[in-house]
Amino acid sequence: MRIATTVFLTDETITPVRLARELEQRGFAGLFLPEHTHIPAARTTPYAAGGELPPEYTRTLDAFVALGQAAAVTDRLALGTGITLVAQHDPIALAKQIATLDHLSGGRFTLGVGFGWNVEEAADHGVTWSERRELVRERMALMRALWAPEPTAYEGRLASVSASLAYPKPAGGAPRVLVGGAAGPSLFAHITEYADGWLPIGGGGLRTSVPALREAWERAGRDPKALQVVPYAVHPEPGKLAHYADQGIEEVILQLPPGNELEVLRALDAYARFL
Repeated sequence: MRIATTVFLTDETITPVRLARELEQRGFAGLFLPEHTHIPAARTTPYAAGGELPPEYTRTLDAFVALGQAAAVTDRLALGTGITLVAQHDPIALAKQIATLDHLSGGRFTLGVGFGWNVEEAADHGVTWSERRELVRERMALMRALWAPEPTAYEGRLASVSASLAYPKPAGGAPRVLVGGAAGPSLFAHITEYADGWLPIGGGGLRTSVPALREAWERAGRDPKALQVVPYAVHPEPGKLAHYADQGIEEVILQLPPGNELEVLRALDAYARFL
């Protein structure tokens, strides 16, 4: 099983360069970073996990800048977002960022896609909350048009682009795409339409949800062997990882603490037994 990691990198934590070097030297498979552009101080949306919003949400580094640093000091480490709030980005600019990072890293980038939970944050980006999922779907189609080998137009209700010359292209034509979110028909429809798999946060409840996703995947005419399920932000224990392996899961992303260099390196020492 490939063991990757995720962490809220901030202006107060270990740096992307130090962490990326340590991950590659220790044999970890990858580094995935979350994003929040800002957290409105007058937020009324409750924190999805309950309780007070952890302070690191207000201090996250830009994921693409941080991953660019990580790419520059590593050769094998996979790089990803967990997740990119696609509705909060200009899709033409985002397509360029993704293609550039994937090109410069030699095809090591995975785009984790999410729909968001913070209504006020999305509103500041001009997102109509009830349309955010459809907006993400259309923006993903727009970006794939820009990554196509020949100039390709896309015309949707919420997003469009003319046939364009857009380089560089992602190293493999398009990066791997994994969609995060809670299991259900709506999420599974997004995964089967434009993604390579699912990022189930915390990795709970997979015994029933993975078969349902596989059924939806095959109904959509997708290759049964191509579906990837990658449990995300997992706090590991041997029994949990064995349970994933029994379900055919080949990759898991472990949660690191948003701490200083010493705290993060201690966590990597503790996780070494799972490699």
